[in-house]
Amino acid sequence: MGYSLRLLDVLRSLHAEEGDTVLVKDTGREYRGILMPHHEFSDPDVVVIKLKSGYNVGVKTGPGTTIEIVSKVQPKERKPHHMHPAKDKKTVAVLGTGGTIASYVDYRTGAVHPALSADDLVAAVPEIGDICNVRSEVIFSIFSENMTVDHWQKLAGAVADRLNGGVDGCIIPHGTDTMGYTSAAMSFMLEGLTKPVVLVGAQRSSDRPSTDAHTNLVSSARFIVESDAAGVYVLMHETSSDTAAAVHLGTKVRKMHTSRRDAFHSVNCSPVARISFEGGIEYLAEHHKRSEGKVRLRDGMDANVALLQFYPGMSPAAFESVLTSHHGVVIAGSGLGHVSKDMVTAIGKAIEAGTKVVMTSQCLYGRVNLNVYNTGRDLITAGVISGEDMLPETAYVKLMWVLGQTSNDGEIRRLMITDLRGEITERREIDD
Repeated sequence: MGYSLRLLDVLRSLHAEEGDTVLVKDTGREYRGILMPHHEFSDPDVVVIKLKSGYNVGVKTGPGTTIEIVSKVQPKERKPHHMHPAKDKKTVAVLGTGGTIASYVDYRTGAVHPALSADDLVAAVPEIGDICNVRSEVIFSIFSENMTVDHWQKLAGAVADRLNGGVDGCIIPHGTDTMGYTSAAMSFMLEGLTKPVVLVGAQRSSDRPSTDAHTNLVSSARFIVESDAAGVYVLMHETSSDTAAAVHLGTKVRKMHTSRRDAFHSVNCSPVARISFEGGIEYLAEHHKRSEGKVRLRDGMDANVALLQFYPGMSPAAFESVLTSHHGVVIAGSGLGHVSKDMVTAIGKAIEAGTKVVMTSQCLYGRVNLNVYNTGRDLITAGVISGEDMLPETAYVKLMWVLGQTSNDGEIRRLMITDLRGEITERREIDD
């Protein structure tokens, strides 16, 4: 829905553009600010302006409303940024994918835009050029909720190509909402990693005063240049303060808060390392060390896999088609990995029909154990594969990958219960 014809005629007569500073007067009140884009859900007689405070307000206009142009928007040219490589520095590939970390706010309009190139992203953090040589490019620019298996495969191929081409590591700026899924996908698709691949995000865009993009990007570069680690990792703020970043194993990390800068936590294990923003790396867990050799790209994936969460009253009839129409299903069960009696029966029928079913726990912390209660033993009898202490989303990605590697029933089960990339913790850690 756009502006009403009346309001549209007024704005056109003024030659008003988004980004102009306007003065809106109505019934004794005045509003001065930047003309914002009209939202499709806004009333057609509402004009939206950004006040000096930074807040947006919608002003309902009528025949008695007057609008004046205070000043016209001044377009700003965003020039590409180039860095000159140095022979004494390691080289890092920055492969942009989109997300908040790769966004900037156009304060003429208040709209959020993706960076025009990975060079733009690096230009926002010039300190990264003091740490390493940067080869930056955008692989794609999307919101992370729009990630698909095809995107994962394209990204994994780009990472393998750059690592095998001689760079010392890869930074992947990524939207935070599904970063844990992508880090798991990279972990399984990139076999035999001898160098680090770091996914990094931001909860607040790079031009906001409270942004975490700057410190996270710089810390990612430092981790690649200064650490001895190889593998796939996620790096984000360790706390809400600007003190340190935590480095998480790519198969054991989850976003645990919608907006906090320290939203990411390692589950069922410790973070791999802590990077102080003042300098220094503290290792917190064992990790794979760098070595020589090429990464092997194994990007076969079966996208016909579903992830379901059990809930009380779950109707087997409603999910029967999901269970039988997919090649694989991961279920986040209650507690130790349980579902209702009726769902056990439906799951058993799906397994008989050829669907591979993996059980995880929606508790997240702890391990699935199907041997304790009758429900679990019934699930074992039905042919359910235990997800051990894998995160549901990691098990989901792993099952897609396993089904993309083999169709042998025994091999599928063996691979799913085997720790391949640190996704299964063999030793349980006890918190104080």
